Amino acid sequence: MLDPRLLRGDIDSVASNLLRRGVRLDSAAYLKLDSRRKSAQKKVDELRNERNTRSKSIGQAKASGADIQPLLDDVSNLGERLQKAKTDLESVQTQLDELHLGLPNILNESVPDGLDETENAEIRRWGEQPVFGFKPNDHVEIGERLGMDFASAAKMSGSRFSLLHGELARVHRALIQLMLDVQTRQHGYRETYVPYLVNAKSLTGTGQLPKFEDDLFQTAGESGLYMIPTAEVPLTNMVAGEILDAGDLPLRFTAHTPCFRSEAGSYGRDTRGMIRQHQFEKVELVQIVKPEQSYEALEELTGHAEVILRLLELPYRVVALCSGDIGFAAAKTYDLEVWLPGQERYREISSCSNCTDFQARRMLARWRNPDTGKPELVHTLNGSGVAAGRALVAVLENHQQEDGSVRLPTSLQPYLGGLTQLSPNA
Repeated sequence: MLDPRLLRGDIDSVASNLLRRGVRLDSAAYLKLDSRRKSAQKKVDELRNERNTRSKSIGQAKASGADIQPLLDDVSNLGERLQKAKTDLESVQTQLDELHLGLPNILNESVPDGLDETENAEIRRWGEQPVFGFKPNDHVEIGERLGMDFASAAKMSGSRFSLLHGELARVHRALIQLMLDVQTRQHGYRETYVPYLVNAKSLTGTGQLPKFEDDLFQTAGESGLYMIPTAEVPLTNMVAGEILDAGDLPLRFTAHTPCFRSEAGSYGRDTRGMIRQHQFEKVELVQIVKPEQSYEALEELTGHAEVILRLLELPYRVVALCSGDIGFAAAKTYDLEVWLPGQERYREISSCSNCTDFQARRMLARWRNPDTGKPELVHTLNGSGVAAGRALVAVLENHQQEDGSVRLPTSLQPYLGGLTQLSPNA
């Protein structure tokens, strides 16, 4: 959520920044609504003060033996007026809250302008795209010979689900173990087991609600719980409502979870294979940092995700998302895009974002600044470290052999008992 003080004090600057995303803020309408809030708040305060003054007068009159009934009648009428004023204030405040919750984060000045993903800016590349002496297959053609079963998944769950058998399932698990080990042992993240169901307040805190409710799966019944779209939600919400000590920062958390997404806006896109699923596995990275450290932390976190792709010997590139493609809560985002020979293009496998104080303000997550002694909002960052299903896709496509087997990267082999390749005949 944006700082209301910034909106009131420099709304033209905010409106100009939001316009880079294609979001139009009616500055005049906002200021008019905020003026109504101020007037309503002033009215409530005046009536509350008047009621307190009248109440003291009643006490004094009662002590002197005077007739207090006229005073009681006045206070009763005053109470009704105060209640109406409170109702008016709540109505205006609700409208402002809804507006605030619907506004995305302010973009960092370094974010490139652009309408969509075609205008993202490439920052760097790593690795050479493999050259094959045969026409490379995509992961579906490779995987179906190795234990990838879409038919059984569709029979029990419908489209956009997959089922893995045998060694292929084992490789999927090994990928996750490798990611967790690297992030906890080399980069100082604390592994955390988190709930897969969360309440609406938690999703509001990280920015999925109310704007993106159609992308979520909600449980049946009266629980009001949602299935997590990413471990970012429970990991970041661990500091909701907290005031952290300066010495505790930065905090680094990682978790392996399933992720559940309705993919409401992706009808007809990536219907083949494992690229865009309703359920997938991911290792998430979250950092909670002091404000002045967040952009340095973004570079660091992105590098932590890159290490995984290098260990898997996968060519990739890093792109800075443009203003028209960046996520709702992010001030700046880097995507890691892995090369997929079967599609002959780079595809996103990780998204690393600095959300600055946007989520922290919604969650009231703070730290105590020793220089001022006062609580201040933390900055939050998150990134995929990385999506396991897409990592499996990339391993299958980049390391495929002409005989239908798949060479396994050296980094994975210790997790597989020394297995060096997947074979269709295994």
